[in-house]
Amino acid sequence: MLDIKLIRHNPELLAKSLQDRGANLNLDEFLQLEEQRRTLARKAQELKTRHNQASQEVARARREGRDIGRAMHGLAELSSEIKEMDVKLKDLDGLVHEWLMSLPNIPHHDVPVGVNEDDNREVRTWGQRPDFDFHPREHWDLGAALGGLDFERAARMTGSRFVLYMGWAARMERALINFMLDVQTLEHGYRETMPPMIVNRDSMTATGQLPKFGEDLFKLEKWDYYLIPTAEVPVTNIHRQEILEEDDLPRGYAAFTGCFRSEAGSYGKDTRGIIRQHQFNKVELVWFAHPERSFEQLEVLVDHAEEILRRLGLHYRVVNLCTGDLGFGSSKTYDIEVWLPGQNMYREISSCSNFTDFQARRGDIRFRPRQGRKTRLVHTLNGSGLAVGRTLVAILENFQQKDGSVVVPEALRPYMGGIEAIRADA
Repeated sequence: MLDIKLIRHNPELLAKSLQDRGANLNLDEFLQLEEQRRTLARKAQELKTRHNQASQEVARARREGRDIGRAMHGLAELSSEIKEMDVKLKDLDGLVHEWLMSLPNIPHHDVPVGVNEDDNREVRTWGQRPDFDFHPREHWDLGAALGGLDFERAARMTGSRFVLYMGWAARMERALINFMLDVQTLEHGYRETMPPMIVNRDSMTATGQLPKFGEDLFKLEKWDYYLIPTAEVPVTNIHRQEILEEDDLPRGYAAFTGCFRSEAGSYGKDTRGIIRQHQFNKVELVWFAHPERSFEQLEVLVDHAEEILRRLGLHYRVVNLCTGDLGFGSSKTYDIEVWLPGQNMYREISSCSNFTDFQARRGDIRFRPRQGRKTRLVHTLNGSGLAVGRTLVAILENFQQKDGSVVVPEALRPYMGGIEAIRADA
């Protein structure tokens, strides 16, 4: 959520932000509504001041034995007017709050202006694309042929966009989770956490999933609870309504969870394979950072996510998302896209974002400066470190062999019991 004072005093900045993002919101309507609310709030306060003065006058007249009938009538009229005005003010407060909750974050000055993913800016690449002397296969064919990915049984169990991992595939998924967590916690200093995978409405609202993206969430019937779309939600809410100390910043957490998304806006996209599933696993990295150093921390976060791909030997690129492709709450986002030779394209495997104080204002997450001055909002950051299923996809497609086997990356072999290659008889 944006600071209403920023909107009030610098509407040109917000107008440019909305234009660059392609957001269809009428800022003038909001500003008029906010001015109407402020005017009414001033009038309500003036009436309450008059009411207090009149009440004191009635009390004084009663003590002195004077007639208070007329004064009491005037006091009743003021009370009625105040109640009526409070109802109107409550309605206006609700409308202003609804507007504030619908406004996206303001893009950082380094974010390229653009309409969609075609306007994203490549920052760097790492590694080389594999060179095959045969036509590489897609992961869904490889995984099924090797007996690890079973889409038919998963469809019978549940429906489309689900997969049943079997044998080596289940083991590799587990191996990747452990590998990622070990690197991030033992080497990069993240504190491991295992949060609930069901959260309440307040948690979803604090991180920006509600109210805007309700249709993309799985809600529990008869409960005001939701399955998490990402560990970003519960982990960011660890410090909701808390005050950290400045010396505690930055503070980083790593969490493995399942993730659940309805994919309401992706009908017909990626219906084959495990690129876009209703349920998938992910290792998430979350930072609570000092406002003056949060964009430096974003660069560190991205490097930590990249390190997993470097150790696995997977070619990738990093792109700076343009304004039209930027997430609702993000001020700046880097996507890490891994090369998939079977599909002959790059696919997102991690998205690392700085939300500045956008989530912290919604969740009231603050820190106390060393000098004991007034508390300030922290900046929150998060990124996938990585999406586990997509990492498995990248290994299958990049390390496939002509005979249909798949070489296991060296860094992963200790987590796979020393297995060097996956074959149909594994």
